[in-house]
Amino acid sequence: MPSSDLREFLQQLETSNELRRVPAVDWNMEIGTIAELVNEREGPALLFDELKDYPAGYRVACGLISTPRRLALALGLDTELSPIEVVRRLKDLFRSLAPVEPVRVENGPVMENVMDGNDVDLNRFPAPKWHEQDGGRYLGTGCMVIMKEPESEWVNAGTYRVQLHDRNTLGLYISPGHQGRWIRERYWNQGKPCPVAVVLGCNPVLWMPSFLALPWGVSEYSMAGSLIGKPVELVVGKHTGLPIPAAAELVVEGEIPPMSEEAREEGPFGEWTGYYASNMRKEAVIRVKRVLYRDNPIILGSPPLRPPANDAPVYLFGAANLWNELEKLGVPDIRGVWQMRPGGRRYFTVISIRQRYAGHAKQTAMAAMSGPEGAYHGRFVIIVDDDVDPSNTDDVLWAIGTRCDPANSIDIIRDCWSTPLDPIIDPEKRSKAHFSNSRAIIVACKPYGWYKDFPKVSRASDTQRDAVLKKWKTLFPD
Repeated sequence: MPSSDLREFLQQLETSNELRRVPAVDWNMEIGTIAELVNEREGPALLFDELKDYPAGYRVACGLISTPRRLALALGLDTELSPIEVVRRLKDLFRSLAPVEPVRVENGPVMENVMDGNDVDLNRFPAPKWHEQDGGRYLGTGCMVIMKEPESEWVNAGTYRVQLHDRNTLGLYISPGHQGRWIRERYWNQGKPCPVAVVLGCNPVLWMPSFLALPWGVSEYSMAGSLIGKPVELVVGKHTGLPIPAAAELVVEGEIPPMSEEAREEGPFGEWTGYYASNMRKEAVIRVKRVLYRDNPIILGSPPLRPPANDAPVYLFGAANLWNELEKLGVPDIRGVWQMRPGGRRYFTVISIRQRYAGHAKQTAMAAMSGPEGAYHGRFVIIVDDDVDPSNTDDVLWAIGTRCDPANSIDIIRDCWSTPLDPIIDPEKRSKAHFSNSRAIIVACKPYGWYKDFPKVSRASDTQRDAVLKKWKTLFPD
């Protein structure tokens, strides 16, 4: 079963030899650089302790679910599954989930320590400077930003970056088009500050739904309960009335005033694209009124790093969501969906199909760019046959090289939904807030019209390969 809180999951990682404890580290760029180097190599999860300027026990954890194996461990799946099978299980899991509503409790570990009002001092908690050219220190990367829609009972949780400004003020950047931005603007349009709580450390399975872009009105807490297998226990925030995970490590409560009332310079910040795509600029702030934290709190860090080092497994979730979207749209015979890790989730989407009719490959690509998952900030959609493993970059490049005729197999779609973080948007469009880009469809399939006559592949059959591997085990150690 998935773990009940962050500390239990860290124990699971350690038992599985998937965790490395790192003592005596500097919060100033050293944590971020170590995380980058380890994630590039798909190394172990990291738990940093004895941080410079902070007491022992105030810790930062990174890379907890950054590999398919650790994600499977977090979700209670078989850790020996292949990467594409992990995505298939995620797809099936997401499709079968029934909401498990959270429950309210009076107390929990997060209330072991409380700072209120003038006692609030966020400088007591280790906020890393993750990248060399960042404009400041970021306390919130693997975080959940909790807001309630003002006209309903719907509570939304999203993952947005949170900068440390001073002892009781945080910066909050939310990219256009995200639900948290819409919610806070509804408060601002009424002339009110937006109540907010930010969870800065929690069970990774509880955190997962907050970066999945669930539909409007769907509760991340309910989905997390489904993934964990029991209701999420919540306490009510004193200042905001917002539900807060009772077993969280560190939570802040406060309000987001309209930017006309207060805004501060935020960023720049190295983002998941691998670039500083936006400069320092005025952004909203959180006025922090209360802080709740456990003894020896653990901050969940998930620094956006230049691909393929990204810390969160968003490429696995994105592929599973897209696979479900395609099947709901009625696109037949999808054999696998993958988002290439070096592309940082959205840049290279690969879909394997068993071709059934002329135009099947193009239909699949167009559908992949149309739903909630595929419409936002992609670049290339690559369609391959079912004899190609979409999670194997060598396989995919071989298919492109041998089955894609550039003059006939590549199409360009213009004016698609993008983001201010997109580094290729030119300065003129950026100055007009025209955040759009183009997409390429690459059909790397055997031409349907003469599929049966296409040259046969020279690779040994699976039966032959399995027989040789069994006979010559000493040549092929695990």
